[in-house]
Amino acid sequence: MRVVAVVVTFNRLPLLERLVPRLREIPEVAEILVVDNASTDGTGDWLAGVEGVDHRTLPENSGGAGGFHDGLAWAMERGADLVWLMDDDGLPATDCLATLLTREDLDFWGPAVLAEQDPSRLCFPIRLPGGTGVVHRMQDVEAAAEDGLIRDVVIPFNGVLVTRDLVQLIGLPRAEFFIWGDDVEYLWRAQRAGARIGTVVDAHFLHPATDDLGTPMMFGRTTYNHTPSDLKHYCMARNNPLNLREYRGWPHVLMFVVKTLWFYLFTRPQPRRIPLSARAMYDGVRGDFTGHERYLQ
Repeated sequence: MRVVAVVVTFNRLPLLERLVPRLREIPEVAEILVVDNASTDGTGDWLAGVEGVDHRTLPENSGGAGGFHDGLAWAMERGADLVWLMDDDGLPATDCLATLLTREDLDFWGPAVLAEQDPSRLCFPIRLPGGTGVVHRMQDVEAAAEDGLIRDVVIPFNGVLVTRDLVQLIGLPRAEFFIWGDDVEYLWRAQRAGARIGTVVDAHFLHPATDDLGTPMMFGRTTYNHTPSDLKHYCMARNNPLNLREYRGWPHVLMFVVKTLWFYLFTRPQPRRIPLSARAMYDGVRGDFTGHERYLQ
């Protein structure tokens, strides 16, 4: 199987400088493709001098969504059987890919994504199959695994593998999402297509953690993906209702609206976030995917 690694980067050269050498150490990687989202920090010049790495610099910043859209298409053009997708801030263990490749019964699968600051915890909390709460500790994931696998759960675009057949079946990520929600949409699209999905718990992938993701709310009954960035929040508030409407139904959209109001009125009072959220949701409903540009710096 020809495995092509695809990395999407934007203005994080120090992180790229640690990731690319790691990928070059992994013998199962046949080719490394880096999609540079018009970085201005010298990324393009550095990549031009790295042997064994191909890169493309996009004419403008298209976000993670646009980067993975173009990168996955590029890997398919290069004859990939499997595409290994990741952002520039992740770092796979040296045996991560080899461990993932022991599974030949999956279409869309990935490693346990661990908090770089504390690898005993997950970077992104997950809801285990059949449960109602989310878990944060790696030991809970290991205890719930069957045959070393958590079925139907994966953290997209953080060291995940996707087969050529699945890409041909479901297409590419939604580039217009820019950031936030493009990974979930791709996962839900794969699920709808009947893809075999899972997290291989013995494969490890480090990622910087943030305490804001999965913030408990409503007396601990649910969580909210808060971010201090207006750009990220706008994209989340625009894209998430679209995903919910398409794959879960209008009641879930309504619940997201209620959660947003509750979170910024009671959990972490920030009243100014409410009109921003409303504008983002309205833009999404009417198909305007340009509103995030006002928050770009």
